[in-house]
Amino acid sequence: MPDKLAFLIWAATPDRPDLVVTPLVHALAARALDAEVELHFAGPAVRWLVEGVAGSAFATPNREKSVADFFRELQSEGVAFFACGMAQAAWVGEGEELIEVARSAGATAFVARSLDSAWRTLVF
Repeated sequence: MPDKLAFLIWAATPDRPDLVVTPLVHALAARALDAEVELHFAGPAVRWLVEGVAGSAFATPNREKSVADFFRELQSEGVAFFACGMAQAAWVGEGEELIEVARSAGATAFVARSLDSAWRTLVF
């Protein structure tokens, strides 16, 4: 059975932080099961990887845990964060920086994961 899971996050954008928590919690669950996990951010969801965006976003009205808190937990579990290059060009402004752990990977990288029988993919 494959033990590698790649998530494509594109519809869960910073204007709806409640939507991004589901893939993040599922990524944490996959790591708890010792799966290798990658998070691929595309379209406007790439803005989650802009420095400061996740720190000011909370999924619930109680504001008990920021999206950045989830990111730090995922990072400590060894989850890889990837930003789509085309999305960066369209949605990351001049002078904005991505968080330190974000690496670049285009659409082809996620499609390759989808075609590789060792990986499973989920899209949010």
